Amino acid sequence: MSLLAIEETNQIQPVTAPVAASARNATKLYRTGETEVRALDGVSVDFEQGRFTAIMGPSGSGKSTLMHCIAGLDQLTSGSVSIGDVSLSDLNEKQLTKLRRDHVGFVFQAFNLIPTLTVEENIKLPAALAGTTPDAGWLATVIDTVGLGDRLGHRPDELSGGQRQRVAVARALAAQPKVIFADEPTGNLDSRTGGEILAFMRSAVDEMGQTIVMVTHDPIAASYADRAVFLADGRIVDEIHSPTAESVLNHMKTMGD
Repeated sequence: MSLLAIEETNQIQPVTAPVAASARNATKLYRTGETEVRALDGVSVDFEQGRFTAIMGPSGSGKSTLMHCIAGLDQLTSGSVSIGDVSLSDLNEKQLTKLRRDHVGFVFQAFNLIPTLTVEENIKLPAALAGTTPDAGWLATVIDTVGLGDRLGHRPDELSGGQRQRVAVARALAAQPKVIFADEPTGNLDSRTGGEILAFMRSAVDEMGQTIVMVTHDPIAASYADRAVFLADGRIVDEIHSPTAESVLNHMKTMGD
């Protein structure tokens, strides 16, 4: 597998491995009064299947905007994004909703669990909304991996923060999505619990072949990834393969964050 290289034109050369999600010349403009903010400035990037990628950068660099646009939660001003070989710009709202439901998983720092549902019901929720039944073998593997088999009948308010985030990750995995997008998934957790969640996400990639794209500001969190991509002012400025907390921190220092 060839390494990716960054060109001076703010493009990352396409990878040779299968791609789970991608952006091409992605541009996103926001207007605040008379001021125009260029949140994304012509970003092109591929996220490979079966890999764990961290998106990093200073506040306002465009990292969350990039993730939200690729995930279909926000629309680009120009350019294109794809999940697998499906271009999101070719889809109407109903088709986009179906693609997100069937092929994309989400993990947010706020957990976003349904408080009236049990752990098991929360994990099965995406399938229930799709009118399908999760594969029993896969679901058993996910529940075993998440380590909450004895909590399936509990409701979220009966769990710790770390346990709730485990449920959120399991919910994302249960539907076997093409890609999971995680936005600061350990932001509300203490360092020990956050480490457990990151290790679980890492095992989902290594043992289940899951694809994860995670926005984070934390060098330690990024060290769990296969690759860290750095944004500044809406442009990709660097990337590291097999990042360590130290190498990420050194890069962040040069970026002023």
